[in-house]
Amino acid sequence: MDYLQDIKNASDDPKQMEALYQDVLESGENSIFQSSLIAAYEQMPENVLLAAWYYRLQQVVPSDVKEKKDGVNWKLAIPLSIISGLIFWLITDTNGPLFLDHLPYLVMFWAPIATIFTVAFLSGTAKRHYQRAGLTVVGLILVGLYVFLISPGLTGKYQDRYLDLMAIHLPLAAWVTLGISVLGLRSTYQDRFAFLIKSIETMITAGLYLIFGAVLGGITFGMFAALNVTIPDLWMRLVIAGGYGLLPTLAVATIYDPIVAPSAQDFTQGLSKFIATMMRLLLPLTLAVLVVYVFVIPFNFMEPFKQREVLIVYNLMLFGIMGLLLGATPIRPKELSPEMQKWLRSGILAVAILAALISIYAMSATVYRTVQWGITVNRLTVIGWNTINIGILAGLIIKQFKAGAEKWVESLQQVFSFGTNFYFAWGLFLIVAMPLIFR
Repeated sequence: MDYLQDIKNASDDPKQMEALYQDVLESGENSIFQSSLIAAYEQMPENVLLAAWYYRLQQVVPSDVKEKKDGVNWKLAIPLSIISGLIFWLITDTNGPLFLDHLPYLVMFWAPIATIFTVAFLSGTAKRHYQRAGLTVVGLILVGLYVFLISPGLTGKYQDRYLDLMAIHLPLAAWVTLGISVLGLRSTYQDRFAFLIKSIETMITAGLYLIFGAVLGGITFGMFAALNVTIPDLWMRLVIAGGYGLLPTLAVATIYDPIVAPSAQDFTQGLSKFIATMMRLLLPLTLAVLVVYVFVIPFNFMEPFKQREVLIVYNLMLFGIMGLLLGATPIRPKELSPEMQKWLRSGILAVAILAALISIYAMSATVYRTVQWGITVNRLTVIGWNTINIGILAGLIIKQFKAGAEKWVESLQQVFSFGTNFYFAWGLFLIVAMPLIFR
């Protein structure tokens, strides 16, 4: 549950508000109360009582929200991961048909399958929001069924392109499902931003698990091969596909604590601190590369206008930079010294400006190719994503100059959090509307 309506009802009664807060302390839902109060304050900024509580909780929450935890809920995470892995194994058959003779079923639908079990872990561990979790899972299943049922009706070239896009965008739909199951439809920008950071950490953790599993699997298969023992294909698929199916839920269980709100997660140690430090160290290197690249562009100006492969590199660069800027943004500015904040803000702003300029240049090449040779599935997709990312970069730059150094972290978090709405909308458009436009 959240406390948004309760807080609004008590917004003119200090005694009722204090009684509500004491009840929250007894229930151990401090972080949920904080998120709800921030949401109420954003909706009613003129309310003096909400403003007082807002600034009060800004001071006490960092130490107050460290609720008692019993550790990772492995009793639930491991069984759910095993079931997910078994389903991955069952839908993987090297001798079986591909989905519409184009892509393996696992490549198409791994993310929705894994997300269903991850949502079950999150809601089961938190012991709340069961209805919301159920509705988001049903929505994800409907999206997967839509792709499954509408794809056979597309003509050959559009069918293949649509399936290629869905292999990328169904994971996006699955990520949105996770976000809604955790945050709900009304959430604060602090919680949204924290969820974005935890998403990056989860992906990196899953990648580490994957590397470890690949090394262990390679050693195991090598040992059997040295003894001239041939492992049956059935068991090979169990190890590879089944092992891959274990990763999503285990990675989430390792990184994310479902008991507390995203903004109340621990970002001060372990992998969280390592990733934030790594992203900030990459900022000056990225800035140097972008500066050199801007000077090189005039000597090869027409390359992206002529070569599709160059545009692909630009698009990958843009998404990579968006992830870098997101990861480098602090969760709580007080954790950094004023001098460090100054240099970090300057670095983020400089990278964002150069990335925006290069992205506009690449966008012009995409529009040129569209005018010359017509609209296609891929060009429409790229134009949409580029427009959104350029808009986010522009919003980031503008708000930095407007907000100034005092609220630079807050403005960054707001822009990234607001940008997730466009990611969700455009991803849903591509899944639903694309096969209706290109048939």
